[in-house]
Amino acid sequence: MSKVFVKLSIVGVLLGFFLFLAVRLESSLERYILLSLALFSIGIYGLTSSRNVIRVLMSIELLLNAVNVNLVAFSRFVDPLELKGQVFAIFVMAIAAAEAAIALAIILAIYRNTGSIDMEDFATLKW
Repeated sequence: MSKVFVKLSIVGVLLGFFLFLAVRLESSLERYILLSLALFSIGIYGLTSSRNVIRVLMSIELLLNAVNVNLVAFSRFVDPLELKGQVFAIFVMAIAAAEAAIALAIILAIYRNTGSIDMEDFATLKW
């Protein structure tokens, strides 16, 4: 129980810090960059600290969403007449959907064989 509370408090402090910085900034591009930084840092934290495969997949999705926010923000502020960032973001979303579908199918197959989705149990897949 205390480990979960510590993890949630760390994420809460990070979000509070990034939101505090975003309110202080005047440029909207910097706000989008800070939002992307917050999403990316939460995704990296979830990727490195979680042992559950579903949480790892959700963290990967957060990382990809942070990339999408950056692509769209830079496309909007650097060259507003071109839609390059938005098109790349749509490609990233399509790849993320395919990745999630394949990963969930693999996780279901592993769960049927082992009865667990813990990352430590995936070592049994080695030859």
